[in-house]
Amino acid sequence: MLWRMLKQSWFRNVRRKSLAVFTVFLAAGLISSLLAVSIDIGDKMSRELKSYGANILIEPAGQVALPSLFGEKSNPLTGQDFLDQAELPNIKDIFWRNNIVGFAPLLSGETEVNGQDIPLLGTYFNQPVDVPDEEDYHTGQQIISPYWQVNGNWPQEPVKPDVTEVEALLGKQLAQQTGWKIGDELDLNGASGPLKVKISGVLSSGGEEESRLVLPLAAVQSLLGLPGKVQAIRVSALTVPENELSRKARENLEALNAEEYDLWYCTAYVSSIAHQLEEAISGSVVRPIWQVAASEGVVIEKIQLLLAVVTLAALIAAAMGIASLMTSTIMERAKEIGLMKALGARQWQILMLFYLEAAISGLIGGLAGCLAGWGWQKPSA
Repeated sequence: MLWRMLKQSWFRNVRRKSLAVFTVFLAAGLISSLLAVSIDIGDKMSRELKSYGANILIEPAGQVALPSLFGEKSNPLTGQDFLDQAELPNIKDIFWRNNIVGFAPLLSGETEVNGQDIPLLGTYFNQPVDVPDEEDYHTGQQIISPYWQVNGNWPQEPVKPDVTEVEALLGKQLAQQTGWKIGDELDLNGASGPLKVKISGVLSSGGEEESRLVLPLAAVQSLLGLPGKVQAIRVSALTVPENELSRKARENLEALNAEEYDLWYCTAYVSSIAHQLEEAISGSVVRPIWQVAASEGVVIEKIQLLLAVVTLAALIAAAMGIASLMTSTIMERAKEIGLMKALGARQWQILMLFYLEAAISGLIGGLAGCLAGWGWQKPSA
């Protein structure tokens, strides 16, 4: 009898039932779409925010300040500590290796061209690196520094250590000072002999690179007589926003107990990745570039909060809509409820009838909304 009454009740007022189903459909569709987005919003936003540049800097333990890296005139051969280029693949051998977007080593110095001292910067542009379990892995400034704008072409890599002719980027400010332009060829003399440099593009970065001649790392190592040496390494990594645990670890790592340490180590905080990189690169000090890391964390936290607020608002709106529909339905069916009581129906049986009607509406609208919400989100994933 209950199922017969439920069937008659459902088909007797199709318009009101359809409105209830549609309300649940909209709410479920919005919520499922937001949940689908929020699952990987952190990684997506972190990748988009890589336009800020690298968020981790690796330096020699004995020379954290790196006076010759974008600093005043100095001789890189005197009293400096260096990192070993051979250890660069170790960056992709840490626990969070898949979160490493890319890296670029740096080596700076000066050389004389036509009687004037020219600042040099050696780095990777799009260099192939032999990384375990990853075939055809390339990394460099093209990957970690998307804000580098090149008018012309990027220099070709790889470059052999004994190369005698290479391409280079000319910093925008240096181009204005010297009058050099794309296509010009320069003759440089270094510790390993002469080197012919062809300017392939002009670099605009908004940083100190604009005042330098930027060459492949191997070429600068040859000019300075520093084979296999680098001054610093910029690393771009996907990270999660900092929280109380990560801030506690940053202040005093030894204050963490075993459980907190494991949780911190196995979470992609920028401080955790920096710690693992310090373990992987011997004789190094690794520090996050907090201006970049903090900006990423703030933006991601605000977006996640916005998603949570919108989801909560959708739930409340759907609940209020369904409650309003159920209230008006009960008021319209007051005579029917009185008749059922007069015929001997118990209170729980009457409640069961309305609960089942609401459950069916919620089930149909909810399933359809979830499928639609997932479908809306999937094409933009």
